Amino acid sequence: MKIFFYMYCSTATRSFSQAELLDLLTRSRANNSKLGLTGMLLYKNGQFVQVLEGSEQEVRALVQKIKQDPRHANVVKLLEGYCDERQFPYWYMGFCDVDSPKVRNLPGFTEYLSTPLFIGLAADPTDCQKLLQLFKDCASDRGGPHPLDHEAHNLR
Repeated sequence: MKIFFYMYCSTATRSFSQAELLDLLTRSRANNSKLGLTGMLLYKNGQFVQVLEGSEQEVRALVQKIKQDPRHANVVKLLEGYCDERQFPYWYMGFCDVDSPKVRNLPGFTEYLSTPLFIGLAADPTDCQKLLQLFKDCASDRGGPHPLDHEAHNLR
């Protein structure tokens, strides 16, 4: 069975504190778990990049909710389609704050991330897939905690 994925970027309508990001992440994980959705969320300078994967109906319904969410503006589709398997299995919502100093120490970090996400990723959406895969691979390579471990994704 093919898995549907949808990748978008958006601008936060206001700045998110670390506590607000953690609350968003906690709620997203709970909701995505119930819906059978997995994915990854990146946050940088008030911009989000997210990939969601699961059934097309559930993914599209969630994307519509995000488009109507007053915390998001300028929701722009980067990629959508089908793949043979989930790229983020068991990650009800992997998360990375790209502004974090920890990210700068990741193998493969590039100053490409210092450009606004809309400019860099909208120009070549396949770079978005590569970026998300990089974070996934680095978490695995470091032998970090399982992606479902909420402590593994705190925002410190």
